[in-house]
Amino acid sequence: MAGISPSPKTSPRSSSADKNMTSSGASYTGPLVIVTMLFFMWGFITCMNDILIPKLQEVFTLQNWQAMLIQTAFFGAYFIISFLYFIFSVTKGDPIMKIGYKNGIIIGLVVAAIGCTLFYPAADYHSYGLFLLALFILASGITVLQITANPYVAILGPPETSSSRMNLTQAVNSFGTTIAPIIGGYLIFEQVSTTVSADSVKLPYIGLAAALLLIAVLIKVAKLPGLTGEENNPSSGAGALQYRHLVLGIICIFMYVGGEVTVGSSIINYLKLPHIAGLDEAEAKHFLAFYWGGAMIGRFFGAVALAQFKNNSLKYIIMAVIGLVTFLTVYGIYGIDQAIIIIGLVAVNFIVLLLGRFIPNRTVGLYATSVIILLLIGTFAQGRLAMWSIIAIGLFNSIMFPTIFDLAIKGLGVHTSQGSSLLVMAIVGGAIIPPLQGLFADITGSLQLSFLIPMACYAYILYYGFIGYKPKASSQTA
Repeated sequence: MAGISPSPKTSPRSSSADKNMTSSGASYTGPLVIVTMLFFMWGFITCMNDILIPKLQEVFTLQNWQAMLIQTAFFGAYFIISFLYFIFSVTKGDPIMKIGYKNGIIIGLVVAAIGCTLFYPAADYHSYGLFLLALFILASGITVLQITANPYVAILGPPETSSSRMNLTQAVNSFGTTIAPIIGGYLIFEQVSTTVSADSVKLPYIGLAAALLLIAVLIKVAKLPGLTGEENNPSSGAGALQYRHLVLGIICIFMYVGGEVTVGSSIINYLKLPHIAGLDEAEAKHFLAFYWGGAMIGRFFGAVALAQFKNNSLKYIIMAVIGLVTFLTVYGIYGIDQAIIIIGLVAVNFIVLLLGRFIPNRTVGLYATSVIILLLIGTFAQGRLAMWSIIAIGLFNSIMFPTIFDLAIKGLGVHTSQGSSLLVMAIVGGAIIPPLQGLFADITGSLQLSFLIPMACYAYILYYGFIGYKPKASSQTA
C-alpha cells in the first residue's frame, strides 16, 4: 500500500534529504516522537468539544442545533483555512513547502494557543459568540498542524511503512481523545460551583495554551529535518483534482469526520436518555472515553497489521498483548463487568480485521458495514444493547481516517501536498453533519432517531472502501 508520501520518481520530496531519511529511518525516531506529541494534543483538544457541548448548552440554554455550532465553529476552520491554503498553493505554490515543515508546525501551535487563551474572556463576558470565535481560532492552528504533520510523518521513514506510522500516530491522537473526557469532564463538570456558569472552562483551556506553547518551544530547539522540497514544487494549478480517487476520497473524509464527530458529540446526551442508560454528565463521560478509547485500540491494531514483519506470528502476538493490556486497564479502573464487555467488543473488531485480510480498502468497507449495523441497533433498540452498540462504533472508526487518507493520496506524485490540503479541508464534515443531526433531533423530537444522519455518512464510506478507492486519473496525469 502506498503511503502518504508520493513515489520517488515524481515526488517533490524525493530530494537528497528525503533519500537520506528513508535510508536511515531509525535516526528519525526522535523527531517522530516529538511530532507525535502534536497528534496527542489535537486529539485531546478536539474531544474536549464533546464536553463543551452539554456544558455550554446548559449555561446558555441552547437548543440542540445551537449547541452543535461548537463543532461548526471548530471544524469550519478546517474548511476555511484549508481552502485558503489550497488557493494559495494553486496561485503561488505550496506555502508549507516554502517555509518548511518545522516552521509550519510552530505557527500552528502558536495560533492554537491564542485560541485557547480566548476561552478566559469568553467565560468572563458570558459570550457564546466569543466561545465560538475562540474555537475557530484554536481550530485554525490545528488545521495548519494537520496539513503539516500528516505528510511530515509519512516522510519520516520508508514510504512502504508510512501507513503503519500514520496509524500509530493516529493511535496516540486517540489516546488524547480517550483521556480528554475523563480529565476535561472532571475539571468542567465536577470542579464547579453550585451556580451555572462557564467559569469551569477557564483553567483547562489556559492549561492547554501553556502546553501548546511549551511544545512550540521544544519544536523550535529540536533538531528536526527542515525539508522544503521547493525545487520541484508545482508553482500553480489544481493538478490534484484530476484524480478521481482523490476527489471521491475528499468526500469520504468529509463523511467520515462528520459521522465520527456526530456520534461522539451525541453520546453524553444519548446516555442521559432514560430508556438508554439514564446517566448524568459526570457518569456518561466515562463511556465517552470508551468510545474514543476504542478508536485508539483499533489504531494500534492497524499500526501493527499494516507494518512489515518477517514473521506474521509476531504480529498476532503483539495484537494479543494489546488486547490483554486493554483488558487489564479497564479491569483495574472500572472492574470485571466493563472489562469483559470491552474485550468482547475488541474481539469482534479483531475478527472483522481478519476478514479484511489486512487489505486497507477492504477493511475500510467492512468496518463501515459494521458501523451501520451498530447504528441501526443504537437507533431502534433500548437499554444496554443500544448503549454499547453506539460506544462500540469507536473501535470501527479506528483505522478509517488514516487509511482513507492514504488511499486517496495514492499515486498523486508532485500533487501530494495539494491533495493533502484538500483532504484536510474535507474535515469540515465535522462542522456540517453534527448540526444537521441536531436539527433532525429537534424536528423529530428524538435524539435516538437522529442517528440515521451519520448512518448515511457510513454508507458512503462503505462505497469508497469497496469501489471508490481505485486509482484512476480523470485526465492525463502530470
